[in-house]
Amino acid sequence: MRTARRTTSLAALLAAGTLVFGLTACGSDSDSSSKSSSTPSSSSSPMTSSSGTAMAADAPFGTACSAVPKDGAGSFTGMAKDPVATAASNNPLLSTLVTAVKQAGLVDTLNSANNITVFAPTNDAFAKIPKETLDAVLADKAKLTSILTYHVTPDRLTPTTLDGTHKTLQGTDLKVTGSGQDFTVNGNAKVLCGNVQTSNATVYIIDTVLMPAS
Repeated sequence: MRTARRTTSLAALLAAGTLVFGLTACGSDSDSSSKSSSTPSSSSSPMTSSSGTAMAADAPFGTACSAVPKDGAGSFTGMAKDPVATAASNNPLLSTLVTAVKQAGLVDTLNSANNITVFAPTNDAFAKIPKETLDAVLADKAKLTSILTYHVTPDRLTPTTLDGTHKTLQGTDLKVTGSGQDFTVNGNAKVLCGNVQTSNATVYIIDTVLMPAS
């Protein structure tokens, strides 16, 4: 009689243990499945900038990009709708460049070009040039045209194809060195805000006016 009761109790304990183990295993599988489904794959993760901010692979990059208006015609979205000379005229960083382009009569030339790259000096870049020198250049259309077309290449350069030597519309070469989000043109002009899109060009805003070899 005692033997039968012990056998029954032992069977009950084994059954209970089996049930607990089964529930634990199910819970573990469920948690694992939940974690697996909630963890994004690496392929869907966005790129990050040097400051750790998430960004799209084709987004503008650089410290000066924060100075570009967030909306309106001068914003990145607004500039992408217009040809490059028009787009630059709406960007407050580039008003001196736009004045020079108008003075040289290059607005239509730049706006009608297809798939070009423009290295666009900021207002501060032009301010580095002594006023009397800048005034003299602005008054000399041939020299001004030579300088401005030296800032334009006939190919639309992406950040991955930017490093290297490139022929300009002026006829001579410029050289870009760097990678990622760190680029320098001709050894001294830093890209402050790059990969800015307009309807017909890619713009790299730089901190120094480029001078072609005389």
